[in-house]
Amino acid sequence: MLKKLTILCLFVAFRAGATCTDVMEGYKVHPETKWLTIEQLAKDLHGKAPMTVGFDIDDTVLFSSPGFYYWGKRFEKLDQNYFSNYDFWHAINNGSDEYNMPKRIGKKLIEFHKGRGDRILFITARWKTKVESVTKLLRETFSLPMEHPVIFTGSKVKKKLSKLTPILKNNVKIFYGDADNDILSAQGAKIRGIRIMRAPNSDDQPLPLVGGLGEEVLRDSMF
Repeated sequence: MLKKLTILCLFVAFRAGATCTDVMEGYKVHPETKWLTIEQLAKDLHGKAPMTVGFDIDDTVLFSSPGFYYWGKRFEKLDQNYFSNYDFWHAINNGSDEYNMPKRIGKKLIEFHKGRGDRILFITARWKTKVESVTKLLRETFSLPMEHPVIFTGSKVKKKLSKLTPILKNNVKIFYGDADNDILSAQGAKIRGIRIMRAPNSDDQPLPLVGGLGEEVLRDSMF
């Protein structure tokens, strides 16, 4: 039923020359969105040599709102600008992910790339802290060797293309992410950037315009 509503909404929006807002509650979808499935991706990559692929973490492979909500409430009482508080990020990077759920789409994509023999990197906009347990958790959650630790790009100085440098440095060929910064960083590196839909109940609001940057969007990737 959901797919029928999606197709109908996109058709109506396209005829009206407008952005579709009724696909699902809370989402806005560009009428010319380039939808993609894992099956289509597998066909695209069939016969191609193993490559390096990159993943954002929060709302891409992990539904991490529980951890951010918990620590956000605690730090909000101490510091209204807690996203610029090192202690907040230390808490986020050391234990909060134990309460976060892996997304089904994250598991499927990682299994697909593992099967191809691709090298998998995680690049996040979280701040880097002196110690972190994120690498270990991702390694165990997705059964990965994780020779390279998580790459943290966040800082007090917000950068529009914060993931561009590590994408280029590590020769990443495909990057998956839920945020505009993820897609723009991939486009800046001239590689394939694929949007993962953010869960509608994520604490990171408002939800981005799906397909708004001309990117491919993995269908049904909100969970």
